[in-house]
Amino acid sequence: MDLTQGSKVILIGTGSVGSSYAYALMNQGLCSELVLIDINEKKAKGDVKDLNHGVLYAPSTMKIKFGTYEECKDAAIVVLCAGVAQKPGETRLDLVNKNMKIFESIVKSVMETGFNGIFLVATNPVDILSYATWKFSGLPKERVIGSGTILDSARFRHLLAQEFRVTPTSVHGYIIGEHGDSELAVWSSANISGNPIAPQLTEERKNEIFAEVRDAAYEIIEAKGATYYGIAMGLARITKAILRDEDVVLPVSTLLNGEYGYEDVYIGVPTVINRKGAVKIIELSLDNQERERLSKSIATLKEIQDPFWKK
Repeated sequence: MDLTQGSKVILIGTGSVGSSYAYALMNQGLCSELVLIDINEKKAKGDVKDLNHGVLYAPSTMKIKFGTYEECKDAAIVVLCAGVAQKPGETRLDLVNKNMKIFESIVKSVMETGFNGIFLVATNPVDILSYATWKFSGLPKERVIGSGTILDSARFRHLLAQEFRVTPTSVHGYIIGEHGDSELAVWSSANISGNPIAPQLTEERKNEIFAEVRDAAYEIIEAKGATYYGIAMGLARITKAILRDEDVVLPVSTLLNGEYGYEDVYIGVPTVINRKGAVKIIELSLDNQERERLSKSIATLKEIQDPFWKK
């Protein structure tokens, strides 16, 4: 059966991340219809009403409503933001036990409607839950995409832009691996308009910048309870790439199938995104240290992930 067309988006989970994503979609006029689903109906219906009051000032008209899983049957994209949020002092991997059961129920409910679109996963730990969504759904790997390191890479580019006093769009660099503590910066290919960045920074300064990227979420959670604006914009960017068939390269969580020498794990790597989903991984040339760190990141994920699927 052909992939569902159109631009109907279903958002499951209207917490801080979900509602911020809905707001970003409306502001950018990215879809024709947005349906909000949440176990807390009162909160979701409040979001629907609030969002609808802003449609007048959006770039294009958009239908926004509260719905049930039945709405998924003709959706182009289902975005998963539901689950237990990360608390102060908790790592993203600490959330796996709580959110795995929630995701099994949600994904099965979506698939029972005859859903034939693309899943976009934001809930943490996003790499493990993207893999779980792929397993639970039975969909081709291209049609299950995690937000991966799209936010981490944005933080990286933001800090480098500040360091060199240029706009972030002129900085080209990636954070890859787990969206979490074992992620790594690919300094060997980071550049500003082709000019390598690594030789211009001391090892100490590179370590400081990377630590600020890696620990940003903890600082924001400590300050305001959660991170949501940055990831919402990242999710909107992925959504745009899908619905507008952009063939753009974004650092998302996708299934490795031999790339970098690994397989059977979802992890954040630069990937071509278009209307068919995550269609091709762009394999970066890593130096020996980066390869070692990626190996450790993958091992970290598989240590948590594999026991769930070997029971």
